[in-house]
Amino acid sequence: MHHPAPSDPRHDGLVRVRGAREHNLKGVDVDVPRDVLAVFTGVSGSGKSSLAFGTIYAEAQRRYFESVAPYARRLIHQVGAPKVGEISGLPPAVSLQQSRSAPTSRSSVGTVTTLSNSLRMLFSRAGSYPRGAERLDSDAFSPNTAAGACPECHGLGRVHRTTEELLVPDPALSIREGAIAAWPGAWQGKNLRDILAALGYDVDIPWRELEREDRDWILFTDEQPVVTVHPVRDADRIQRPYQGTYMSANRYVLKTFSDSKSPSLRAKAEKFLHSTPCPVCGGARLRAESLAVTFAGKNVAELARLPLTELARILDTSDPSETARVLTEDLRARIGTVTELGLGYLSLDRATPTLSSGELQRLRLATQLRSGLFGVVYVLDEPSAGLHPADTESLLTVLDRLKAAGNSVFVVEHQLDVMRHADWLVDVGPLAGEHGGEVLHSGPVAALKGVEGSATARFLFDEAPVTGRQLRTPRDWFTLGPVTRHNLRDVTVDVPLGAFTAVTGVSGSGKSTLIGEITEGREGVGRLVFVDQKPIGRTPRSNLATYTGLFDVVRKVFAATDEARARGYGVGRFSFNVTGGRCETCQGEGFVSVELLFLPSTYAPCPTCGGARYNKETLEVTHRGLNIAEVLDLTVESAAAFFADDPAATTVERSLRTLLDVGLGYLRLGQPATELSGGEAQRIKLASELQRARRAHTVYLLDEPTTGLHPADVEVLLRQLNGLVDAGHSVIVVEHDMAVVAGADWVIDMGPGGGDAGGQVVVAGPPSAVAACPDSRTAPYLRRLLP
Repeated sequence: MHHPAPSDPRHDGLVRVRGAREHNLKGVDVDVPRDVLAVFTGVSGSGKSSLAFGTIYAEAQRRYFESVAPYARRLIHQVGAPKVGEISGLPPAVSLQQSRSAPTSRSSVGTVTTLSNSLRMLFSRAGSYPRGAERLDSDAFSPNTAAGACPECHGLGRVHRTTEELLVPDPALSIREGAIAAWPGAWQGKNLRDILAALGYDVDIPWRELEREDRDWILFTDEQPVVTVHPVRDADRIQRPYQGTYMSANRYVLKTFSDSKSPSLRAKAEKFLHSTPCPVCGGARLRAESLAVTFAGKNVAELARLPLTELARILDTSDPSETARVLTEDLRARIGTVTELGLGYLSLDRATPTLSSGELQRLRLATQLRSGLFGVVYVLDEPSAGLHPADTESLLTVLDRLKAAGNSVFVVEHQLDVMRHADWLVDVGPLAGEHGGEVLHSGPVAALKGVEGSATARFLFDEAPVTGRQLRTPRDWFTLGPVTRHNLRDVTVDVPLGAFTAVTGVSGSGKSTLIGEITEGREGVGRLVFVDQKPIGRTPRSNLATYTGLFDVVRKVFAATDEARARGYGVGRFSFNVTGGRCETCQGEGFVSVELLFLPSTYAPCPTCGGARYNKETLEVTHRGLNIAEVLDLTVESAAAFFADDPAATTVERSLRTLLDVGLGYLRLGQPATELSGGEAQRIKLASELQRARRAHTVYLLDEPTTGLHPADVEVLLRQLNGLVDAGHSVIVVEHDMAVVAGADWVIDMGPGGGDAGGQVVVAGPPSAVAACPDSRTAPYLRRLLP
């Protein structure tokens, strides 16, 4: 048999990347073998995601598009290829990123894993129907189809109603004074008020003095009369009469709630709605005919409510026909992969927005495992995020199975156990942002040991236990509970004040539920700051500078320059959110959105300003040699040097200093919020908190603050958090990183398992006491780190 010459790159089993320049990558060349578990590591912002996702995955996806259709090819040219010389030996790739998109309320565990489809099929083909009822199609068992949805609540399971008390909280006000609180603000509300006046209603007497039937009509009518409105003349502008359409407050609220794309508008509308389980289906979301069909004595909604482990047990014990046997076996096998990833406590009807990003990514992973693809590169983004060390072990088994099936598994990861398990390690660094972007090592794990300048090596081979420090004595305690919510039943626990507390336990044990019960103004709590990982903004318009308030100062600095004064440019001129200084082609976004038919829409740089977001004239104004777009392009670190001795920008320095302190020196000031990871968003919020010097005692709550952080960055974060405690505040973290737990003053361990097997406090005490507890699933992992 003839073997091809090894010099032919297509057959040497390597993915070869040459000259990668995405983001901060400095012309990176790297070879990664196929069919292995390869882990990409490096400090946060070093460029490892740019290499794994921005380069390798993006190129695999581009090639796939190129092969599909001319239509897709056109779009690729708009979106652009990743900045890379060439990549050879690249198989097709599947990306499992922790998407931060907002999934809809109709999306659930069942729809993400497609397990719902199988369950519906089972009911359709093998369910027990009432005598004389005809067989239903599987669509009839889905609340998201016209065939299955309960006609009363349209398959949502709850009905939303408004009441006069909600719509008009203060009946002493007149309509002109804003009695109808549910109406929109600004001109739209004024418009509705003018229409009512034109219809002959008195908008100047207190609401409660209006006739009952008038009040009902104003709030609840479904009519939408059109009238000619003659606006009251304002001295400063001429207003012409216009045709106005009336919409009742009830109709406005329901329409906003059901149709609005804006989460904040929807949340506002929800305040005026009273939500109750649907009286017709009782919250089961399906029509009566569908709920009459049973399997193993339960209808489809009842089965969807059970934890997956319980569902698998019922499917196992039912006595099925041949048809049912084939379907239940398939279902049980697919539930098996989900429970193997430690998610057996979830139920099919659990809504996607209530899951953590780690849970969601693992659900997608379970689905992929069953899809039976091979010869593919799977690119995963921190699959261990949100996982207790005990669950990480089962994750590794799953990754090994993907690899054994003939796939390459490329993982961006910070968890040391996952790194140790890798066949191949690519370490990117040495530091973040412009001081990173180089490959320090690409090879077997052990060979990283001698690599100079690798932050990863320092932690990976360090076997020394955490140096014991003096535990703080809490200056007081407060009692939390009794809490009964989700899987917590009547749980009470004492929490120290003036100390660093870690809450631990396997996924689904009830940690987040417990700390979610801590509220501001409780006895002893006082001021409460919850620093979560929710995005700091949902559009490219909000960014690091706008969120921290830094941008306001920078705009003032530019408006104060001689050039800006000479041209009459005010502060507004330097905002990319309003007409005037911004580029009008992209309306200051810097990007134009390219809508794709069957793919998520992508962004291409604006053809006019090339991504600068401002028009030519605005960019002619400079401060210390840089224009506003160039200042927004600086990293926090460079900006600190740029503004260092600038009398015009003394307040900028403090904001930048706190961002540097939490290890975010590598982010660009204008970095769009959409590009920030959850961990970065969380540290930006922390930095904003730190720059407000406080004297009053504050309780800081952080849910998994180390997610997405390299051990070197965790050290930086812990310095900050311990600094807060030393200053007299209290810090409570939910945490899986044992290095953090080992350094805490007090640990509350939840469990013992997840879901119904959890929800109790297993043990609470200093780290050493928790490590010694025989019933704790956390103890064996914590013991390794304690002297």
